[in-house]
Amino acid sequence: MAITTEMVKELRERTGAGMMNCKNALVEAGGDIEKAIATLREKGLAAAAKKAGRIASEGIVDSYIHMGGKIGVLIEVNCETDFVANTDNFRKLVHDIAMHIAAANPIYVNSTEVPANILDKEREIFTNKIVNEKGDEILKKTKKDKGGKEVKIIDDMLDGMAKKYYQDYCLLDQSFIKDPAKTVRDIVNETIAFVGEKITIRRFTRYEMGEGIEKAETDFAKEVSKQMGKK
Repeated sequence: MAITTEMVKELRERTGAGMMNCKNALVEAGGDIEKAIATLREKGLAAAAKKAGRIASEGIVDSYIHMGGKIGVLIEVNCETDFVANTDNFRKLVHDIAMHIAAANPIYVNSTEVPANILDKEREIFTNKIVNEKGDEILKKTKKDKGGKEVKIIDDMLDGMAKKYYQDYCLLDQSFIKDPAKTVRDIVNETIAFVGEKITIRRFTRYEMGEGIEKAETDFAKEVSKQMGKK
């Protein structure tokens, strides 16, 4: 199948990858746009892994203030060079992530930041809930894993609980507000593949007007999502 300029342009617009990367992915996928997108994402993950050991000491601090000053976000995102820090792609990534934080209200950047005592408490609450629903026998039930080894069912359930907790409260594990089919980690990795440098989200702070003061409930996350084009 002949790869047209229009196909390359569409793939570039959907992924943000370079022209040649898009063309090569389309050739590899036989002109199938969806397969080409999957190929670019896989290569982006591989590129991100290779760059993980590099030092990222440049970057920018950006801010996002929700309309009317209801929510404010400050975020620091690092890259390897000042050149990349000043590119449109990098700055768009940072600003989009700041808007995502305003809407999704994560607590941590990634799962390694979650304190052990917090996760232990969540496990305790979850276990008690399951026991109340299914009885104490659930703690003794086992099943065989793929390797044929006996494992406790409750352990699998606790692993699922931890994963769900990370998806709810860890920025990189959250579904990206502008494209829920991808995580924030996916978006970062796609930009890494495009700019060719390591990118890390170092820290962020989210402020919500009147936080801690008793007031009427307002769904600020829904408001921000609307502003980002979500229904």
